[in-house]
Amino acid sequence: MASLFPQPTEAAYSTSSNTTPSPVQYTPVSDRSEDESGPLNRPPPGSLKVQTQFSADEDDRDDGYDSYDDPEEKPDTGFPKYTAIEEKQIVKKFDRRLVPFLALLYLLSFLDRSNIGNAKIAGMTDDLKLSSSQYEWLLTAFYITYILFEWMTLMYRLVPPHIYISLCVCGWGLVACFQSLATSFGSLILLRALLGITEAAFGPGVPFYLSLFYKREELAFRNGLFISAAPLASSFASSLAWVIVKMSSNGPIAPWRTLFLVEGFPSVIVAVFAWILIPDSPGSAWFLGPRQRMVAELRMEERKPDHHEPRRGKFNWKEVRITLADPKSYITAFMFFSCNVAFSSMPVFLPTIIKDMGYSSVTSQALSAPPFLFAFIIVLLTAYLSDRNRKRSPYLITHALLSSASYLIIALTGHFHAHLPAAAHTTIRYLCVYPATAGFFSAITLIMTWTMDNRVAKEGKGASIAIMNVIGQCGPLLGTRLYPSVDGPWYVRGMATCSFFMVVVAILAFVLKVMLLRACRKVEAEGDEIEMHGGEESEVLMGGRSIGRRVEEKFTYII
Repeated sequence: MASLFPQPTEAAYSTSSNTTPSPVQYTPVSDRSEDESGPLNRPPPGSLKVQTQFSADEDDRDDGYDSYDDPEEKPDTGFPKYTAIEEKQIVKKFDRRLVPFLALLYLLSFLDRSNIGNAKIAGMTDDLKLSSSQYEWLLTAFYITYILFEWMTLMYRLVPPHIYISLCVCGWGLVACFQSLATSFGSLILLRALLGITEAAFGPGVPFYLSLFYKREELAFRNGLFISAAPLASSFASSLAWVIVKMSSNGPIAPWRTLFLVEGFPSVIVAVFAWILIPDSPGSAWFLGPRQRMVAELRMEERKPDHHEPRRGKFNWKEVRITLADPKSYITAFMFFSCNVAFSSMPVFLPTIIKDMGYSSVTSQALSAPPFLFAFIIVLLTAYLSDRNRKRSPYLITHALLSSASYLIIALTGHFHAHLPAAAHTTIRYLCVYPATAGFFSAITLIMTWTMDNRVAKEGKGASIAIMNVIGQCGPLLGTRLYPSVDGPWYVRGMATCSFFMVVVAILAFVLKVMLLRACRKVEAEGDEIEMHGGEESEVLMGGRSIGRRVEEKFTYII
């Protein structure tokens, strides 16, 4: 390898009072050849030479590294320098090569999970002679196994992700296809349970996986891109279901069976590409060059307190125990539980709800798509603004309250429908579906990001996601039973319940905000106390504390 990253030393910042400071050129020394393969490592201590004299003019120098004249502005953090342009290029590559592919996988998983709602009104309940209670159990069976296998989130830390993810994708694709062969309630409920296992192994751990590639201030938008695949999948599922039902109505296979087969098989094909395209870490991303891989790893390690991370390759069980004992982990988990009551029910019941408004089966499939397409756009906008302003709670509380109000209006309209013209209460109920769905999809995105924002170690992020999902995914056990046929066509009780739980989301978000503000003030107070007792050599630099020549990082909470 022709060159490695230099590590600046004190000599880089030394000046003379009598002479003009000579520019500094870093000359790395490496024993590795150009043709040597393998992962890039940091240069060992002492492997860098400092050359202080060279003939080139300083203004013409372009060594590819950030240069700082004032050591007080950019302290020696012990990490090689890289430019902001380089970092931006790497993030763009992750945005183009990694996130869209993961979003595609989640779209396929959510499509295979929620298309049972479209299959219901396409003839499944009539062919299999399913009662309303049995249909609810089909929905619940998925979430029972989904909850029981949430612990598999930690497998992202133990198994190479390209192997693990591709096996998950192939698994749920096969199970989704087999649903087209179901001949009874028993066989279908078994397949739904298996589908829950395969999807639990994938979806809940992806935000943790993304946290290995993105910094905290970058994560919400990327999680938004990922989670937005859910409303997009619901919109796509409704549109695709409309096409399939229309084209296969007179075919040899029942439309609902064709639906399961057509929407499940693509996952099996994409699993092959997942094995090839998914990187295991920033340092092994196939679409990055050698230097970019090094920068991708280093940018994730900067400003990370050393005591949080064990030696490379070791699993940090201490951080898992700290996360399990932290009450903030459970606040986000119960927020997720409350939000999931709405998140799990609307995508699978909306076609039925719209059909009960008086529309035909085919028209109901078509009208189910626009609200989820609207939610897709709002999720991306919310995640972008949240990252840009480095704030979570204001957006989360706002969306939760808007969603709650929308659900409440739907419930009240249904309760007082006798006092309204038919066209009026149908229009009001349908239009309120838009902010209701956009609200809980956006809230889900922010909750999943927020629960990892304030964890440093990878194991802490994984454990927080596991806690959030184990508790939070119990919400669908309630959500999938909110709209029994006996409550139709108004479903007042289900709408009111979703309204209540979205208010709970807003309240818990406010409580967590207060806790984090107190934690921030405590950290700042401790920092001031150390500065007061640190003597003249102590000064605050880059969000950390510099004591002499040693820099201690001060962790900043995202609120």
